[in-house]
This record gives sequence, structure tokens and C-alpha cells, in this order.
Amino acid sequence: MVLLVGAGQALAAEAVAPRAKASRGDLLDRVVAIVNDGVVLNSELDAQVNEIKQRLQAQKVQLPADSVVREQVLERLVVETIQAQHADKAGIIVSDEQVNGAMQDIAKRNNVPFDKLPEMLASEGLIYADYRANLRREIQRQMLRSRDVVQRIQISPRELDQYIERQKNTATAANEYNVSHILIAVPQDATPEQLANARQKVEDIATRANKGEAFNQLAVSFSDSQTALEGGALGWLKGPALPTFLADVVPRMKTGDISGVLQTGSGFHVVRLNEMRIGSGPQIIKQTHLRHILLTTNEVQDDATVKQKLNEMRAQVLAGGDFAVLAKASSADPGSAVEGGDLGWTTLDTFVPEFAKVASELKDNEISEPFHTQFGWHILQVLGHRDFDNTATAEREQAYMQLRESRVDEATDVWLQQLRDEAYVELRL
Repeated sequence: MVLLVGAGQALAAEAVAPRAKASRGDLLDRVVAIVNDGVVLNSELDAQVNEIKQRLQAQKVQLPADSVVREQVLERLVVETIQAQHADKAGIIVSDEQVNGAMQDIAKRNNVPFDKLPEMLASEGLIYADYRANLRREIQRQMLRSRDVVQRIQISPRELDQYIERQKNTATAANEYNVSHILIAVPQDATPEQLANARQKVEDIATRANKGEAFNQLAVSFSDSQTALEGGALGWLKGPALPTFLADVVPRMKTGDISGVLQTGSGFHVVRLNEMRIGSGPQIIKQTHLRHILLTTNEVQDDATVKQKLNEMRAQVLAGGDFAVLAKASSADPGSAVEGGDLGWTTLDTFVPEFAKVASELKDNEISEPFHTQFGWHILQVLGHRDFDNTATAEREQAYMQLRESRVDEATDVWLQQLRDEAYVELRL
């Protein structure tokens, strides 16, 4: 359906489009989608299409028609633009320190010195500045998702008790599953006809998959999920971390099986079990005992002021002052301040990457320099390290995290569909 462009959208499009025209009137770029008061340009679409096609070819995924890939990529760019707009309106800002931390992690995972990362990216045809800007946007989307989806998932004590009891009686709780899925989304206010058409579409897809068509190619061609352009891959998930609607389905499947049609609030799904790994039972985990002091900026205190205050507190502790007393008096973290900043024994992956990175580099009783995360400025002290048998003591906390994670994917699909339904979008392919 073609929608009329309101004055605001038309002005937004014209504000961007002229930059892409040569003085002689030759079109160098054009708008391929109007998204609320923003646009998606053809150059952005071309760049994403080329990158994704190269990745799919490297994975030996047979590509569908070029028009199908372009439609899927454009839809992803539209949804990403909507998220960016919501994040900007919510005042979610990603600091340079957060981007630097993420870049350092990328360099580490690729076994490349941080100062050589631009060179590595250039060898892959990527421009460092563009890569960094895209990474900033990705972090911003993750922060928005955390605020609007993850933090709103509530689990009652009764639900947690029932979940733990089920896991005790489930022999497959420690198993891991490599799963791919296809989603045919439906609007929140879908009519019976829309529901029937969506179900028929997903049933046709399931039939084609069962007849031997490559599941990843079908996902690229038809899935409405954000994993579509990864061939629908959800990756390796432990049994308890499977999305809720898959928890009773996947463990009963054999490798290579295609599920029946599954309906959730986001639409209709079909799933393939690619591989399975048998779990080895309880694992010994690395835990760290931490405490911190958090200060935040406001109209009176800017970053420099807050950082200086933390430096002064750090100096006091190094001179014999009581860290706990300072935390109780000054920390802006209400959860830990009353405990003298104590965060208890935990695994570092429970914290945001910047916080975990600083903690991982500290020795026992060492105090960090002030550093910044999305929550504000911190100083952090490591009180100890230990290997911990992850059994009864950690069971409840771990179960809570697994149960929440199992609901995140489905809730994210519903959230993204709602954002998409509420947005003004005009496609101009």
C-alpha cells in the first residue's frame, strides 16, 4: 500500500536527498524508505546487501533472488531506523568509552592488537569510521532493548520455584541445542483473514523445508525475524535458555527435524534443530567478589567533576579510608550502597562489558581508576576470586537468569513488531 507523505516526512526526505545529487542533476543516491521523520538511502541499502551477500556466500547459503535479499535488508534497515529514533527520543547516549570497550573486545576476539583494528577492517573492505558509527548504533539499540524489553520481564517467586523443580526432573536441562527458526509475523490487531494467510504461509514453508529445501535459504527469503539474514540461526542455546515456546518442543526433536507450526504473540514459527550437544552436568565457574561506588552526572556535576570526586575517594581508601563507609554515604547505586557497595560473589558476565572488563583486569584488593559505563562513573574494588561449584547455592540466581532469557527473544519479536506497526513507513524500492 502506498501512503501519502506528510509535510514533515517530505521535508525530511528532501533534506537528505539533495546531498546525493551532482551539480548537473545526475542522481548519485536516492531515498528507498521514509521512516517517520527519517530516511533510508539506497547507498545504505546497497552497502548492507553487499555485506550480507558476502557473508551468506561464505557460509555457503544459496542466495534467493536479489530482489528478495534487498527487500529483507531494507526491512531490517527500517526496523533499525525506528529503534534508533526511539533511542534518540529517550535520550539514550552511547559514550566514546563504551564504543572503545566494544572495539577492544572485537580486536581481542580476532586476536588483533587494538591499534591494528583499522587495518584489519580495511583489509575486509570496511571503513573504520563507518564501522565505529554502526557499532555505536548497535550498542544504542541494545540499551533500548534492555530498557524496554529485558527490564520489563517480571518473574514471580512461584514461577521461579516451579521452573527449578521442572529442571530437577529434566534429564536434558544441561543439553545444548543449535536451532534455526522462521517467523511469519502478524500485526497485534490482526484480522482472522490475516491470521489465516500467515498460518498458510508458514505451513507452506514448513512443507518445503520437510521436502528438503535449505532451511537457511527459506529463512533469508521469508522470515520476518531479525535473524532472517543469518539464515534464521539462533545459535547454541542451553535447554533452560530456549525461548519459552520452544522449551517443550526442541528437546523432543532429533537433529535435522523440522517442527510443526507454533503460534505466539508475535506470529507463527517453524523451527529446525541443526545440532545437539549432551551436557556434562554441573560446571565449576569463576566468581569474583566485587564492590563499587557509582556517581552520576547532573546539572551541577559534569563528567570531570564526578571523575575528580571518585579520584579523591580512591585516594582516601588507598590512604586507609573505609571503602564501605564512602559507598554508603555517596554511591548512587541504591542496591549496593546500603551494603557498602558490596555486589557479592558473581560471574563477570552478569555486568555490562565495560564494568566486566575493568573487573577482569584487577587483582585481589586492587581499586580501579574511575571509569564510565552507561550507568555513570565508577570506582571498583575486587575483594577476591574463587572457583565455585555451580550447584545449590547458585541455582536460584542462575535459574532466574535462564528463565528471563528464555522469554527475551519472544518478547523482543513482539516489541519490534509493535514498533513497526506504530511507525510511519513508506517503501520506495
